[in-house]
Amino acid sequence: MTDLELQLQNYRLCTAQIFYYMPDHPTLLQEFVWQQLDIAPRFPALHRFIEFWQQRLDAKLHSVKVANTDLIKPAEFRLFSNPLIVH
Repeated sequence: MTDLELQLQNYRLCTAQIFYYMPDHPTLLQEFVWQQLDIAPRFPALHRFIEFWQQRLDAKLHSVKVANTDLIKPAEFRLFSNPLIVH
């Protein structure tokens, strides 16, 4: 499916700010930003990504901040009947 089709099915842009540290440098907190279309408030794609992180990566999670927004709002999505012709 295209991003537009997903957005029309209530998928919204989800941004997760993930703080983690590596086992060899436990005092150095690092940041990873993850963005994908996901369904709020359950965030199934984010949960799958965090499960993958915990099972497959050596980096230990410290914290995760999540934000999401509507990409298409009713006032911004309009269909036009007249085509625009540019010469």
